[in-house]
Amino acid sequence: MGRFPNIAASKAKTGAQKAKVYSSYAKEIYQVAKTGGTDPDGNLNLRHLIEKAKKEQVPADVIKRAIDKVNSGVDESYTSVRYEGFASGGATVIVDCLTDNVNRTVSLVRNAFTKSKGKMGVSGSVSHMYEHLAVLSVNNITEDEVLESLLNESVDAKDVYTEDGNVNIYGDPADLYKIKDAILKYKKDANFLVDEVTMVPNEMVILEGEDKENFEKLLTMLDDVEDVQKVYHNVNL
Repeated sequence: MGRFPNIAASKAKTGAQKAKVYSSYAKEIYQVAKTGGTDPDGNLNLRHLIEKAKKEQVPADVIKRAIDKVNSGVDESYTSVRYEGFASGGATVIVDCLTDNVNRTVSLVRNAFTKSKGKMGVSGSVSHMYEHLAVLSVNNITEDEVLESLLNESVDAKDVYTEDGNVNIYGDPADLYKIKDAILKYKKDANFLVDEVTMVPNEMVILEGEDKENFEKLLTMLDDVEDVQKVYHNVNL
């Protein structure tokens, strides 16, 4: 096993969760297309984001509408903001948001922490306890084949290990697509279960009793905030 925490399996989403996923991708696709262009062949970030959205079963019309807004000249402005804090029991939490109203977003995020008996911290109070990494999990390929594929393309990885039949790879965030493309070049039918840039905690904690209940409440409240894109934490659920 590698030195990083296990890659969690995706959970089934409810209708409300799906709607939020669609909205989150729509905003992100719009922002990436507005910044780098609406042609996926000329905007690699957009191409990979669309691929990821499709894997999350985001409907094609949601993707198309987001890109069409850019082409039609609709001017929306979103700001990426990160909030850090501590949950009940000392767990650490990082919340990434994409918002058109920072004041609204910070109020909702702070409210989630407060009502779950946690507290928000200053910038950097939590993130220094995490590593910013590209994380990939792939099957239908062996660990030796993955290592050979990366060697062939001169791509570095921080850790490669096999667990439950899947090969997990951790690397530099800038190398996410280099790692993925190297593997696909070596084996076209390699199946990626996870391919994302994420924040990986250096240490995990286990919560019990009221602390666990409060933490679950925090996650639920954050999930209800439309502007929240991603939540990272160090709780072993």
